[in-house]
Amino acid sequence: MTDDLFSPLELRGTELPNRVMVSPMCQYSCEDRDGLATDWHRVHLGSRAIGGAGVVMTEATAVEPRGRISPHDLGIWSDEHADALAPVAEFVRAQGSVPAIQLAHAGRKASTSRPWEGHEPLSPEEGGWEAIAPSATPYPGNEDVALREMTREDIADVIEAFRSGAERALDAGFEIAEVHAAHGYLLHEFLSPVANDRTDEYGGSFENRARLVVEVVEAVREVWPDDRPVFVRISGTDWLPDRDSWTREQSARLADLLADAGADLIDVSSGGLHPDQQLPAGGPNYQVPLAEHVRAESEHDVAVGAVGGITTAQQADAVVRNGRADLAIVGREHLRDPQFALRAARELDALDRADVPEQYERAY
Repeated sequence: MTDDLFSPLELRGTELPNRVMVSPMCQYSCEDRDGLATDWHRVHLGSRAIGGAGVVMTEATAVEPRGRISPHDLGIWSDEHADALAPVAEFVRAQGSVPAIQLAHAGRKASTSRPWEGHEPLSPEEGGWEAIAPSATPYPGNEDVALREMTREDIADVIEAFRSGAERALDAGFEIAEVHAAHGYLLHEFLSPVANDRTDEYGGSFENRARLVVEVVEAVREVWPDDRPVFVRISGTDWLPDRDSWTREQSARLADLLADAGADLIDVSSGGLHPDQQLPAGGPNYQVPLAEHVRAESEHDVAVGAVGGITTAQQADAVVRNGRADLAIVGREHLRDPQFALRAARELDALDRADVPEQYERAY
C-alpha cells in the first residue's frame, strides 16, 4: 500500500501518527531576554498539536546564550530552561502529537534585534554580545556585531553545549531532537566554503567542513535514547551558483555522513548563508526537489523531510504519496491555519485516520 499524508511513520521506536510536521519557525517571543518558554509558547505550539500535526517542533532553541539570534530567542542552556519547556512538551504529547525540539546555534548571525525591530546588529549597550564563527568574516550587514574566529576550545564547548542541550531536552519530555545545520547559522557556516576559510581539520575539504556537524550529531545521538529519532535540518544549497559554495550534491554526500553519525531524518531546507543568494521565485514546492535529490542520491536509506511552499492538503499528500519525501514539513501555512492537518484530513477524506478531537467532530 502506498504511503500517504495520514500514514504513520515509524522512526526507531517512535511512531509519528501522520506525515505532517510543524516546521521550526523563530517567533522571538521570550520575555525578559532570558530564553525561557512562557504560556505564549505553550499556546502557540499546543494549538498546532490540537490542530492534528503529527510532529510539533519548537523554533530554533539556543544551546548557549551566545548562540541566540536575538535576545528574545528560546534557550535550552540550563535546567531552568528545560523546566520551562516541559509543560509545552507535555501538552503537545497529550494531544496525540510528537513533541520535538530544534537545537541551534546562530554563529555569525547572532546578536541582532527582532525582525519587526529592524533585525539590526546589537551593541553591548543594547544587550548585544560577541558572536563566534568558523572564520572572522561577518554576515553582510552584521559588520557591527563583535565577531571572532572559533578556537579549538570554542569548538569543543559548542559540541558539549549541543550534548547538554539534548540531555535537558530529553528531561523536558521531547521525543525528537533536531540539529539545526541550515540557514546560515553556525553549523551551516562550517559546511559552506563561503563562510569557512579555516586551514585546520575543520576547514578546506568537504570532509573537514562537515566534521563539526557530524561531531555534534554524534554527541546528540550519544545521549538521545535508542528508540527516539534524531533529525538534522540542512540547507540543500546556498543558491550561490557563481561561487564555490554549498550544493545539493554535497548535501547528498552529507546525508550519508549524518546517517552514519546516527541521524534518522534529513530535514532539507535551503539558503540563508549570504544575502546574494539567487533564490527561485518561491512558488509551490520550490524546495522539494532538494529533498528529492538527497533522497535519491544518498547511499543510505535515511528518511527525508521536505519544506517550502507547501500550503495545501493536496500538495502535502502528493509529496509523500509520490515518494518525494517521507515527511511534509509545513511552516507559514501553520501560522495562518493552526488546524492545517485536520483541514487536510477532511479534504483528503482521511478524517477516520486523523484522530479528530471529540469536540471538533461536528465541525469537521
